[in-house]
Amino acid sequence: MGKKVLVTGAAGFIGMHTAIALAQKGYTVVGCDNFNNYYDVSLKSARADHVSSYGAEVYELDLVDSSEIREFIHEVQPDIICHLAAQAGVRHSFIDPQSYIDSNITGTLNVLEAMRYGSCKNLVFASSSSVYGGVTASQFREDMPLGTPVSLYAATKIHNEHQAALYSRLFHLHTVGLRFFTVYGPWGRPDMAAWLFTDALLEGKPLKVFGNGDMGRDMTYVDDIVSGICSAVHSVDSFSDPMVFNLGNDSPVPLRDLISTIECAVGITGIKKYEDMQPGDFRYTHADISLAREKFGYSPSVPVAEGIRRFVSWYRDFYQK
Repeated sequence: MGKKVLVTGAAGFIGMHTAIALAQKGYTVVGCDNFNNYYDVSLKSARADHVSSYGAEVYELDLVDSSEIREFIHEVQPDIICHLAAQAGVRHSFIDPQSYIDSNITGTLNVLEAMRYGSCKNLVFASSSSVYGGVTASQFREDMPLGTPVSLYAATKIHNEHQAALYSRLFHLHTVGLRFFTVYGPWGRPDMAAWLFTDALLEGKPLKVFGNGDMGRDMTYVDDIVSGICSAVHSVDSFSDPMVFNLGNDSPVPLRDLISTIECAVGITGIKKYEDMQPGDFRYTHADISLAREKFGYSPSVPVAEGIRRFVSWYRDFYQK
């Protein structure tokens, strides 16, 4: 039997795919999630059921409860923790900031404290392209100074990286942070662009297009992200220093092109409603993925047109539309 991995946020979008992929690779996988109501809880429950069908149970657990998470980790005795649980969403951080402090900062601290006093010393955790904030560069590299965060969500992710690096150095943990760039695909989140545009097209509603459609995002298909996560899990104990890697597609897509791709996949041309950019947004993301490619062979392979086709197919099947 392979090593045991605890996946936090296993009923989340990326967490579900990661738990299944690790189980398929021979790891013993245990998941946990707080099943909060940031979006439809029934979708999270369906994801948890999907994970269970691969032999990995997902337990309800809130990482904000320090004693509960410490006891849970002690009972599970994982070899590696893949910490993907977080309060997601840039825009929501302007509405409910406390949830980001609780879930992202306190929750991560509690995981690190449990590792400090426990036997598991290997951590792979989710960061975000949002940490680059106000950086003005044609491509984002891990070694460049980070800009000023433009949302509380981004600030919590920067803080998570500092938390992990500090605990790594003080308490001899092996930590790998992964900066995800605009992940999309089947079982995705209802607040993400692919979902919002697909739903609007099928419901006959106008498409809200922010920033005149000229924003660019390094759209990355979930299977490519998960392949990077699994590689990091496999190699986490080989890094003597805390590491951070970009996981993106290295191919930014203008918003207007993304909309056209979704319209093509759905078979409907929508009415566009142009609006100003929202607080917390920035115009352009482009991941330099050379470090992840060098260190563990990360190589995204799913083109956006194919990834969107797969997402729309799943969406129509799941919601019978």
